[in-house]
Amino acid sequence: MNILIKEKESRHSVWTVKKIAVIGVFIALSFVGALIKIPSPVGSIGMDSAPGYFVALAVGGIEGALVISIGHLLTAAVAGFPLTLPMHFLVAGLMALWALVFRWVHLRFGLVPAVIAGVILNGVVSSFTMLPVGGMGAAVGIMPFLSVASALNLIVAALAFKKIKGKKSLF
Repeated sequence: MNILIKEKESRHSVWTVKKIAVIGVFIALSFVGALIKIPSPVGSIGMDSAPGYFVALAVGGIEGALVISIGHLLTAAVAGFPLTLPMHFLVAGLMALWALVFRWVHLRFGLVPAVIAGVILNGVVSSFTMLPVGGMGAAVGIMPFLSVASALNLIVAALAFKKIKGKKSLF
């Protein structure tokens, strides 16, 4: 009896063992990025989202959303969840949404508009999650830090994607 699991190459097999392994590697890269902090008043801003944005472009929106949301939670955990656990779950959900929008804008309009949209969404719009914690002052105060971090993460993801575009697929 053969106990080896063979991976089926079909359209119906969306979550293959190889795909799950690759996603796991990118979640691990998000954790490494979580250790690279962007100096800010909140300790949970880092280079954790570049792998998620990259996966959104190279693999798929759902996969990128998964990587980026887990990456944010890892960054927040390393920092001790400074905005409380519920707030970080909200931010992780927004990050997942931004990864989906990033992919959609890239597919419709190109990479540069996708990076610009990502910076606006993650850098500006996400700043307003600070309203319940610290009011408008906190939201406006965190915006420049979050915008710089978003731009760095998105540019790293875009450059990595451009480098592998047209090469052999990850799967």
